[in-house]
Amino acid sequence: MASLHTLVILCVCATALCLPTSSLTEIDLDNGKDLDIFEINEAAGLDLVEGDILIKEGEDRNTILGEKYRWPITVPYVLDSSLEINAKGVILRAFEQYRLKTCIDFKPWSREPNYIFVFKGRGCYSNVGNRRMGKQELSIGAGCDSLGTVEHEFLHALGFWHEQSRSDRNDYITIMWDRITKGKENNFNLHNETESSSLGVPYDYGSVMHYSKRSFSKDREPTIVTKIPEFLDVIGQRMEFSDSDLLKLNRLYNCTKASIFLDSCQFEEPNICGMIQGDGGNAKWARVQRVKGVPQTDYTNLGKCKGVGFFMHFSTATGTQGDKAYLESRLFHPKRRSQCLQFYHYNSGGIDDQLKIWVREYTVKNPKGALRLIQKIRGGRRGSWELYHVTLDVSDKFRVVFEGVKGRKPSKGGLSLDDLNLSETKCPQYTWRIRDFTRLLATTPAGSETYSPRFLSPDGYSFQIGLNINGLKDSPNKIAVYFHLTSGPKDDNLQWPCPWRQASMELMDQNPDIQHRMNNIKMITTDPNETSTDYMGKVKYLWDNPKKVGSLVTDANGSKYFRGPSSGTSNYITHDRLKSRSFIKGDDVIFLLSLEDVTGLLKTKRPKIRDLRLEIDDRDAEKEPKRQMVNPRVLGPWT
Repeated sequence: MASLHTLVILCVCATALCLPTSSLTEIDLDNGKDLDIFEINEAAGLDLVEGDILIKEGEDRNTILGEKYRWPITVPYVLDSSLEINAKGVILRAFEQYRLKTCIDFKPWSREPNYIFVFKGRGCYSNVGNRRMGKQELSIGAGCDSLGTVEHEFLHALGFWHEQSRSDRNDYITIMWDRITKGKENNFNLHNETESSSLGVPYDYGSVMHYSKRSFSKDREPTIVTKIPEFLDVIGQRMEFSDSDLLKLNRLYNCTKASIFLDSCQFEEPNICGMIQGDGGNAKWARVQRVKGVPQTDYTNLGKCKGVGFFMHFSTATGTQGDKAYLESRLFHPKRRSQCLQFYHYNSGGIDDQLKIWVREYTVKNPKGALRLIQKIRGGRRGSWELYHVTLDVSDKFRVVFEGVKGRKPSKGGLSLDDLNLSETKCPQYTWRIRDFTRLLATTPAGSETYSPRFLSPDGYSFQIGLNINGLKDSPNKIAVYFHLTSGPKDDNLQWPCPWRQASMELMDQNPDIQHRMNNIKMITTDPNETSTDYMGKVKYLWDNPKKVGSLVTDANGSKYFRGPSSGTSNYITHDRLKSRSFIKGDDVIFLLSLEDVTGLLKTKRPKIRDLRLEIDDRDAEKEPKRQMVNPRVLGPWT
């Protein structure tokens, strides 16, 4: 189980000591440029409404978008074969975020009259709303394969305009008209209240639908100035949905619950989220604010106000060996076979105290529930709140059960739990926690690279993440991140060059509620045909065996291994954005890392089609639709 590996290496932050690495290839996928959606489209020669909104010639532009232009809650889609493999993986991940945070679901098209046809055009663009046109195109072209960009384009398709085009925008931002490139002024048109609704949600500087500050600038000076200066470098984020984005989408589609979200609990309320003290134990879990010794604070409010916040605690400071306490969740009814349980655990007890994770499953055979052990946690890092992920595989009605067991070793504390999240998503394979990150941010020279421990993918590929905490020398205000393959124990039995493995490098927003997080995610896929030229002019396969194309490095513990070439971005996240969310908590940051086999995305299965009106034609993907700039104010009521 991947989560068991996490327990071993959760808190290791190993900086490898490199021999000269000039021979290593380092691919910057963004070429050092932090391009927003409209800039990608401009570079591609596209001239679209508000930069990325598609209006076809002859389309009825006088229709006010209403209920009939909404999609069904489950949206049919086709992923065209023109899409890059990495883009397909990002799109599927974006669908999971929609499912986790809204009631919107996506399903492969099965001859519904209207569907979204996702293909690789010359940029990133979409129609607004369900245009009832049969096959409705949405382009995820080169450079558009980031999670926030995909979420942005699908929000257009679901019926949303840009945030800064809403009718009350002049109360919150100032448009610097003299700085806008000549001929691009109409990209800043407003939608009045008869054409657009903000759905009762306040203006959102952090919306994934907001323009960035230099949009359509002729001289790189801001064209949008926020009336609250602190938000000038916040607008234009392309990480994830903001809370307001989700609130508007859920209101528009009358969502009452998300598709694959099950629970989030911070124990702030006395009802402890409907959890109960289970039968069979001779001790109890207690809801507390602090305990004698440690912890002195919960994780929810770590580093904030003292004396606030609660967590659950099983004391092992008294009692006898074998004392047990059971904390059981409320009942859940899963839709999927697999779930991810995420929580923080603080071990201040004896070194042999145990936390056991069970599920109680209710079936026809066992209507009163049968316990099944999922994982045991003993020891580990002590003296701090540690993050755990546990994969469950439950298909029947169930409860999660936390069992605390007192060991025989002396204890001055016990076992504590906080910030539980349960969802029907995949758990990350590994967690890399960089401790004392605040100090590293203040002292690490620009251009200096910190390396994660080496991790092993489920099918045996060894990999590592390189992090420039203070960016490259010419961009010290940004964090750069790079993915490396490394030599490992299973290399002789693997296929080289490494084919179609997608790395996910996810900086975790440590908001206690998974639905309100805006994680920063970069995904990279290994193409076995990709080549690079080293410093001697020799052409090599980029993702070949690191022993063949990498450099020998010495780890901090003295062990030696080969680190291969890298691919990543120097524009992973700016320091301003880093500090705008809870990415740093208790002076630490947490990366969630995975390397998945996405070979199955090479072929896109298409349903057989008899209706010629809906027939998918590969040639459509090669053609750009006719489009012209129009006044978008007449198109609809949603921001």
